[in-house]
Amino acid sequence: MNRRILLRTLHATAGSIALLAILSFQTATLTTEILGDPARIAAVKSLIVMGLLILIPALAATGGSGFALSGPRPKGLAARKLKRMKIVAANGLLILVPAALFLNWKAGQGAFDLAFWSVQVAEIAAGLANLVLLGLNMRDGLRMTGRIGRDGLRRRLTRPV
Repeated sequence: MNRRILLRTLHATAGSIALLAILSFQTATLTTEILGDPARIAAVKSLIVMGLLILIPALAATGGSGFALSGPRPKGLAARKLKRMKIVAANGLLILVPAALFLNWKAGQGAFDLAFWSVQVAEIAAGLANLVLLGLNMRDGLRMTGRIGRDGLRRRLTRPV
C-alpha cells in the first residue's frame, strides 16, 4: 500500500471516529440533561472525560494526515478544510476540553449550579459547532475523492453502465 493511500485511509478513519465521538458526547449530554437525573449526568460527564482519550488522538490524526495530504500550499477544498480544522482545534483546546473537565468535576460534587449550567450551554454550543465543521469537512473530503459530486449525489449512481 503506498503512502498516499495509507494517509487517506488514516484520515477518513480518524475523522469518522472523531465525528462519531463528538456526536455521541452531544447525544449523551442532551439525553441525560433532558431526563435530569443527577447520577446519570455525573456518569456521562465522567465517560466524556474518558472519551477524550479517544477523541483527542483521533482529531490529531485527522489534522496531521489532512495536513500531510494537502501539501505545503493547500488550495480550494483542501484550504477550506484546513481553515475549519483550525477552528475545530481552537474550539476543542480552549472550550471543549476545559469544559468537559470542569463539568465532570462539578457533576462529581453534585454541584448543578449556575456555573455548571453556564459552562454546559457553552459546551453544547461549541460541540455542535465542531460537529457541523467536521461534517462539512467530511462532505468536502468526499467531494475531493470523487465519492460525491457538487450536487451531493453519488457519482457512481449517475454513471452509465
